[in-house]
Amino acid sequence: MLLSIWSGLRQINRLNITQMLQVGELRSTLSKHTGPIFSLKWNKKGDYLLTGSCDKTAIAWDVKAEEWKQQFEFHAGPTLDVDWQQCIICNKFHRQYDICLQDWRKPSYQNFCWASAPPLGMFQFTQNLCIDPKINQVAKHGELNCVKWDPTGSLLASCSDDITAKIWSMKQERYVHDLKDHAKEIYIIRWSPTGPGTSNPNHQLLLASASFDSTVKLWDVELGKLLYSLNGHRDPVYSVAFSPNGEYLAGGSLDKSMHIWSLKENKIVKTYTSNGGIFEVCWNKEGDKIAACFANNTVCVLDFKM
Repeated sequence: MLLSIWSGLRQINRLNITQMLQVGELRSTLSKHTGPIFSLKWNKKGDYLLTGSCDKTAIAWDVKAEEWKQQFEFHAGPTLDVDWQQCIICNKFHRQYDICLQDWRKPSYQNFCWASAPPLGMFQFTQNLCIDPKINQVAKHGELNCVKWDPTGSLLASCSDDITAKIWSMKQERYVHDLKDHAKEIYIIRWSPTGPGTSNPNHQLLLASASFDSTVKLWDVELGKLLYSLNGHRDPVYSVAFSPNGEYLAGGSLDKSMHIWSLKENKIVKTYTSNGGIFEVCWNKEGDKIAACFANNTVCVLDFKM
């Protein structure tokens, strides 16, 4: 299936699911949001879809039934990113500076979340949010840009305009590591497909962070230490992606280039240039092609062979 969000004023709040046929036949339209849809993620089985919207809510959709199952509306700010962890949803909210964890299969009064008390950007933790008023403050964070679960769903990473990335464990209320080596806002983070529980168990689990300081940094997750700073871009880096085997990292930047680093050699092995800034890069599952979307309204698929 191909997912598309209409950009016309009348349909910007609708999610359209298109069957991958030669003619691109529209399969269904999911309508519930009342504001622009900013983020969407499939669950691992591919039968549910999670969306985040500027209408301040996140929605879990049953794609086969073509209906929404749960709408989350705890907070006062737009939902700019969403992620799955088994049955758990992780949302980030602009201005509210919070991460909310919710069990979408249960009624909302049984949900649990880290909520914030604006404008300080405090992380707080509460269980049974709607019926238990007790909230414990656990940490500070600035305006959030991205949240991601690690491959096993045991660690959560977040990054922010406060120039930090944090790693959280669901076993404790305080963050495990506070990563502070960037010089400007951190826009995106990605976990490597390596470590225990992955298809590359003999390689170390890493976290990559990309920043407006034009660098990509690789972190030792266990120690919370900087391993490498990957240089080469001249403008903000908006996207990074690990190859399926975890041996390469692609980065896309406003400088109109995409660099591919070898993580074994810690150096750039390929560079692709274009006529527009690059906002997203991703690998196919075989690791021999990379897709990139550009500010000049084009999408390119590039061959990658070493």
